[in-house]
Amino acid sequence: MNELIAKIKELEAAFLKDAEAQAVKGNKAAGTRARKASLEIEKVMKEFRKVSLEASKK
Repeated sequence: MNELIAKIKELEAAFLKDAEAQAVKGNKAAGTRARKASLEIEKVMKEFRKVSLEASKK
């Protein structure tokens, strides 16, 4: 579970950096990267949900 949390933090940092670059500087490529990161975050969060439920049942 700790690995998933670390991955979420890493993806979140990348997302925030790129989203800010798009919003502040108008960087279109950063917007594309931010959208890609948001999809990856979604996948990892679903995996975290599964692992968390399994851990709570033990």
